[in-house]
Amino acid sequence: MAAETVTIEKLGAKGDGIVSTPDGPVFVPFALPGERITIARHKSSGTMLALLEPAAERVAPACRHFGPDGKNGTCGGCTLQHLAAAPYQAFKRQVVIDALAANGLDCPVDPLVTAAPGQRRRATFSARRTEGRIVLGFSSPESHHIVEIEECPVLSPALFSRLPALRLLAGILATGTDPFRIAVLDTETGLDIGFSGLKPPSEKRRQAATRAVIAVKGIARLTYEDEIIVEPVRPVLDIAGTKVNPPPSGFAQATLEAEEVMAGLVAKHLKSARHVADLFSGYGTFALRLAAKSKVHAVEFDAPALAALDVAVRNRQGLKAVTSERRDLFRRPLLPRELAGFDGAVFDPPRAGAREQAEELARSKVAKIAAVSCNPATLGRDLRLLVDGGYRIERVIPIDQFLWSSHVEAIALLSRVR
Repeated sequence: MAAETVTIEKLGAKGDGIVSTPDGPVFVPFALPGERITIARHKSSGTMLALLEPAAERVAPACRHFGPDGKNGTCGGCTLQHLAAAPYQAFKRQVVIDALAANGLDCPVDPLVTAAPGQRRRATFSARRTEGRIVLGFSSPESHHIVEIEECPVLSPALFSRLPALRLLAGILATGTDPFRIAVLDTETGLDIGFSGLKPPSEKRRQAATRAVIAVKGIARLTYEDEIIVEPVRPVLDIAGTKVNPPPSGFAQATLEAEEVMAGLVAKHLKSARHVADLFSGYGTFALRLAAKSKVHAVEFDAPALAALDVAVRNRQGLKAVTSERRDLFRRPLLPRELAGFDGAVFDPPRAGAREQAEELARSKVAKIAAVSCNPATLGRDLRLLVDGGYRIERVIPIDQFLWSSHVEAIALLSRVR
């Protein structure tokens, strides 16, 4: 691969610098618009060899593991630590604007709701046993190499401080040298830790892990492939005053701060609704807040999540009626006749979006809808269906809870106009 000097033209949706060539665009990680750099090119990928003229927006990264010169390798957790705050925020907002425009939508998009260091309460680590020790951290981009982290400005201090406990448990449970994953959620009562990708641990190793969990304290639950090994205390999340025991591998927003912003926006938009459909409800992130003023019907396919919601509702007084239904909304979306009794709806689907349900909502008479998404591309597609069905987009709010990554969430608030 011969070296060549190029000038970066813009940032791509994944945070890479882009330069146009006769062979098509070339994507260069850690490069910013306006920078002259020397790269080695392989097809559509470029590796920065030298930074000849840095952009004014370039800043020193916050973490020693970031970038091509990162300690122990390039951590794949962040992609944009080298970009100053204002252009970083503008970039994330533009990702949402571009996704809407790709679907022919021109509507108001708010400034980015920002994230701060130290807020991440949920993370999935990569780990591997090697040479008698455990390497734990995050994988390099498009690589199986694990960057062992010695700092992480993104993680909550409570979560980061427990990394020695994760290494201890990994050393007990892991056999062989294959990589595995450790999912961690920081809850009110301690860490909820889930191992996956391991060979099934023996009874002896399970007992040793149990003793270790009890000894180190600060751990609420330890699971292997969603099977509980030990649970000294149930993990608890406080959702607007309702205590919820999330199931193993249950979905939680990455930061509590973003969750509260999103829930507040949804609740304000649907404040006049008497009966709300919460679609893809999980264990009640929105339902439990909306139930302060509205009757709520929560629809979700994950049975453990619905069970957790039902228990939480039974143990909380003062809420309006909350009913639930287990249903695959991709295969069996709620139809217009089933939506007839609702004057409000919120949907928060996985990254694939909610095409099937959006099609049925577009044919319904639901007065107000809040669409929550972790994927602007599928959000734009789903909003196009709703707009074509007679809804107006009042606001779109981009929300950052994956600091210094290219990921951005968004909420769209819609009202039926015809």
